Amino acid sequence: MASYNVDFEPVGRRGKCRDDESLLECAHRLGVGIVSLCGGQGKSHCCKVQILKGSTSKPTKNEIECFSPEELKNGYRLACQTYINSDCKVRVPLESLTTPQRIQLEGLEIDVKLQPPVSSYYVQVSSPSMSDLQADGERIIERLNRQFNLSCRKIDIDVLRGISPLLRSFNWETKVFVRDDEIIAIGSRQSSGVGLAVDLGTTKIAGYLLDLSSGKTLSSEGIMNPQISYGEDIISRLTYAMESSAKAVKLQKEVVEALNRLTANLCSKANVKLEEVVEAVIVGNTAMHHLLLNLPVKQLAFSPFIPAVQGALDIKARDVGLRIAPGAYIHLLPNIAGFVGADHVAMLLATKKIWEGENLVIALDIGTNTEVSLIDNGSITSVSCASGPAFEGAHIKHGMRATDGAIERVQLTEEGVEYQTVGGIAPVGLCGSGIIDAIAQLYLSGVISKEGRMNDHPRVRIHDNKREFMLVSEKERGSPPAITVTQEDVREIQLAKGAIRSGINVLLQEKGRSEEEIEKVIIAGAFGSYINIKSAVAIGMLPSLPLDRFQQVGNAAGIGAKLALLSTSERHSAESIAHGISYIELAASPHYEDIFIEAMYFG
Repeated sequence: MASYNVDFEPVGRRGKCRDDESLLECAHRLGVGIVSLCGGQGKSHCCKVQILKGSTSKPTKNEIECFSPEELKNGYRLACQTYINSDCKVRVPLESLTTPQRIQLEGLEIDVKLQPPVSSYYVQVSSPSMSDLQADGERIIERLNRQFNLSCRKIDIDVLRGISPLLRSFNWETKVFVRDDEIIAIGSRQSSGVGLAVDLGTTKIAGYLLDLSSGKTLSSEGIMNPQISYGEDIISRLTYAMESSAKAVKLQKEVVEALNRLTANLCSKANVKLEEVVEAVIVGNTAMHHLLLNLPVKQLAFSPFIPAVQGALDIKARDVGLRIAPGAYIHLLPNIAGFVGADHVAMLLATKKIWEGENLVIALDIGTNTEVSLIDNGSITSVSCASGPAFEGAHIKHGMRATDGAIERVQLTEEGVEYQTVGGIAPVGLCGSGIIDAIAQLYLSGVISKEGRMNDHPRVRIHDNKREFMLVSEKERGSPPAITVTQEDVREIQLAKGAIRSGINVLLQEKGRSEEEIEKVIIAGAFGSYINIKSAVAIGMLPSLPLDRFQQVGNAAGIGAKLALLSTSERHSAESIAHGISYIELAASPHYEDIFIEAMYFG
């Protein structure tokens, strides 16, 4: 028995692979989460990998059926059918990775020329004496400007309030943090300047702590947005805030306290002090942006849906209530319209290298509110679609978040239902990607009609006077209840997928383009990262295009926030992108109702 070195990318996991174990078995042994529905029999075709380097066994009959000659030539294989006979480098496509593995990839480093808005300087000054009575603040500014040829003119008032005891405790050796012409923080000579990037989503908040001098991600974490208890969607939250100023303040405090907890956790993970966080960038949709800043929101909820402010903002973190360095700022990227905000600008910024130079591109950021942009030779037109929380498991009978026990992949076979759960444990419910898979499989097998009606099938039953398909029966679970897809679940998905597809179709109609002309579809967002593209195309949520035209990019809004944190040039680029976007209000688009009704059909 021989062993060879194998390198799994992009997860960066390396190890030994025996010649008597498949790549799938090796991957699972090394902790690489590759989807496998059929137990390694080559039937489900969901464990696709690409051999980038090395020698392997010949393609099997199942692989020849699965891949085109061109794909086989380019190294595409089924991991469960492939055995290596040399050192190998293997690429695992995003769609073949399990949910936890995809989440881990969101922390990958980004390539950007570092131009942080905050710079740090080590300054050593002489202590005052009876012959040198210069004030502490002026002493630091004068030495700083002379030593580094700067033109710093002021010190933040909160920094001034602590400057005298700090300088003396540091023995007159200090790290000074400067933003533009202002000292925003001072620390010991060992202090590191770090920044906070946040994607403030309607449902989830993703936070990243970065070293501003190296660009390295020190820690990352995601939490639920606590505002969800006041409404799952944007309109519900705006309605709550409009009821009284006290309720608006309550929503603002809820999210700020969540941000403070998130920041403290990130700092604890990275062994960094809160006062070392000297800059923050926060992106979110326009409603989340306004609620965070306690801006008026009534005008957002009624036509013509006008933001209180559209441009980029730089505000003191303390004015929002964020507890970081004394004089630190929060930078907020520009909004586009009432329902297309800075998070979409951040997504377009992060994916610029993908869509720039292409002829026709669709870029989607899928979430409770889905933003869609059509990029036509660099000209960008955007719409907002109220896709709702169904993709997050809400309003689905057995829906749940993508946590352990959630069914994330589904396939119907002649023998029954094959599925895979997050964490590989017994099923508890369905997460968004599992719901899309299940609906697609039911449609393709004829259980669901084009109109969304559930037909007769051995696994379809009437329960509480409602039709439902049993994915996992009581007997299969070993105890009640069964995990099912109900007729109501089908309708929820129809509404959600119809909203997204109608947004795409309106943009194409507006520009006089056809879906066949689309060269690339960029899919971002937490849910968008995990869906099976083939299933989304099968139900008609996405255009019927070759699968190689689709690219899932993870939490691109979070990556965009990182870019803006690390580079002032990227901030200027974001402003340029936002300034050049044309926005279409779907409700005002001719024939929108007809387009939406058509988009509700499956297939």
